[in-house]
Amino acid sequence: MSATTVNGVDGVKALSTGELLGYSDWVEITQESVNQFADATGDHQWLHVDPERAKNGPFGGPIAHGYLTLSLVPLLLPQVLELSGFSMGVNYGCDRVRFPAPVPVGSKVRAGVVLDSVTDVAGGIQLTVTMTFEIEGGTKPACIATILVRQYP
Repeated sequence: MSATTVNGVDGVKALSTGELLGYSDWVEITQESVNQFADATGDHQWLHVDPERAKNGPFGGPIAHGYLTLSLVPLLLPQVLELSGFSMGVNYGCDRVRFPAPVPVGSKVRAGVVLDSVTDVAGGIQLTVTMTFEIEGGTKPACIATILVRQYP
């Protein structure tokens, strides 16, 4: 999919709020990426890193960490919304994050992005977007997160 590309503060403010901007590409969640995330965070719970034991667990196999799914924001958001005309952008945080469904290892996820608001902040603007992470073939989202991004001209 091609990203919605906007330039500068005026370009961002011209976007329609409340509408779907688009979807990212699908990304496969591999056991290797789950293991690397476990190593990076220290979360080695068997549900994630022990495929044999996880086969007999509540999900029938290993699942990705919820925060691994959330950590895909910097990869997937620019695939949907490409910003130019700024000297710097920073992740400001999240207002709300939920993990309604587990992400089985080997599945693919993508994010749909809705621009909720654009507000002025000291020296720049703040975008509030809702990202809904879908599991290919799934019936419930893996993650729904309200993300705050600040951009400075």
